[in-house]
Amino acid sequence: MRFVSTRQVRLKPDTMTGREVRLDATTDVASGFSRTSVTFAQALFHGLAPDGGLYVPESVPQWDAAALERLPALSLAHVGAALLAPYVEELEPRELASLVADALNFSIPLVEVEPNVFALELFHGPTLAFKDVGARTMARLMSALHRGGDPFTILVATSGDTGGAVAHAFHDVPHTRVVILYPDGRISPTQEAQLTMFNGDGANVCAFAVAGSFDDCQRLVKAAFADAALAARVRLTSANSINVGRLLPQMIYYGHAVAELLRSRGPAEAGRDARVVFCTPSGNFGNLTAGLMVKRSGFPIARFVAATNVNDVVPEYLVTGDFHPRASVQTLANAMDVGNPSNFDRLLWLYGGRLDRIRADLTGSRHDDREVRRTIKRVYESRGYLLDPHSAIAYLGITGSGDAGAAAPGDGAPRVFLATAHPAKFAEIVEPIIGRAIPMPEPLADALRRPRDIRRIGASLDAVRDVVLQS
Repeated sequence: MRFVSTRQVRLKPDTMTGREVRLDATTDVASGFSRTSVTFAQALFHGLAPDGGLYVPESVPQWDAAALERLPALSLAHVGAALLAPYVEELEPRELASLVADALNFSIPLVEVEPNVFALELFHGPTLAFKDVGARTMARLMSALHRGGDPFTILVATSGDTGGAVAHAFHDVPHTRVVILYPDGRISPTQEAQLTMFNGDGANVCAFAVAGSFDDCQRLVKAAFADAALAARVRLTSANSINVGRLLPQMIYYGHAVAELLRSRGPAEAGRDARVVFCTPSGNFGNLTAGLMVKRSGFPIARFVAATNVNDVVPEYLVTGDFHPRASVQTLANAMDVGNPSNFDRLLWLYGGRLDRIRADLTGSRHDDREVRRTIKRVYESRGYLLDPHSAIAYLGITGSGDAGAAAPGDGAPRVFLATAHPAKFAEIVEPIIGRAIPMPEPLADALRRPRDIRRIGASLDAVRDVVLQS
């Protein structure tokens, strides 16, 4: 499989709106449009394409009926290896399966919260957030595919959970240095504790609090990659979902959830007509894009709901056809405080820029902090299930129980929302809502016990350049 940049595109009128949209070059190869492609390993270590675009595969491999019939018999690691194998041709299937098994050495349970509504719990990894799946798999892919030379410097922006997962995943991984940028004062205390837990111990990981928003952090990462002088001195790559090596492993848990449902619901419902509805709490939209790729590969998925907080530029686009990035607004669900999601380019690529095709697979859902508080309290009291703010937004999107009304069809299809973080990571928000203390998982307790070493920098490329060169 080869990978191309999302910027290798041409403009063409959208038949739904009349506006010009970007189309992936692979949709119009006959026109003679030229493009440059790279291998997975090259895309992994480059991070961003040389033209500043995001890498995407030339095509989405299809699963045939026979492969889907075997899905319920596969373990988590084998589902992961089967999904990744067409993209990661540099590794043998057995080596890939072993790599995935080592990365995902924790459970990903599917819990029925209410009849036919399931939480896919992605917070059982070492940093108690869904980012562990992508970050740990990516770290091992980098280690397996490194072929000598200078260490790579991994520069990553985080709105909360990505940075902690990347820090833990790459800690002590050979041939890597990690620099993490996060918005000062805009993440939870537990998130900051996990982010900074390796600062000051001589480790290969260091996190910096930036005087700005997540969008500022993301802008600075992109500017650093575009800085030719910096690139001449260090080998830069990224561990954000802008890196295809972080994006693709997120397909695994969607495939795993489908396998679990088919396995539990029995042969009578195990056919391709037993279609699943997923709701993904969305900020930078990498998680959702990975799920849509699984659907496009032929899995029995009916559609997706993209649930956001008030930073709703993509739900707005789905309604109006206009994409208007803007400054992010701070909310309780801080990992979703993104006003200019990078992976929107990949969303357009996946559907050839066709709004009608996107709408056929995707519905938007927007929810504010008041709804989040109300939902955490109601679901805990009525169902005994505790949600963090991000998972509460996903629950609202899949049940249609928020102020925006129904977002998911009620045709009997199993409905799955992604529970992306352990509630204890947001104890300062959740505990006052439910009126009781949340038991502290040991990984969080360990991070909070450590002395805090906060390193602050300005929101400038010069500041980022300095810490990249000094770290």
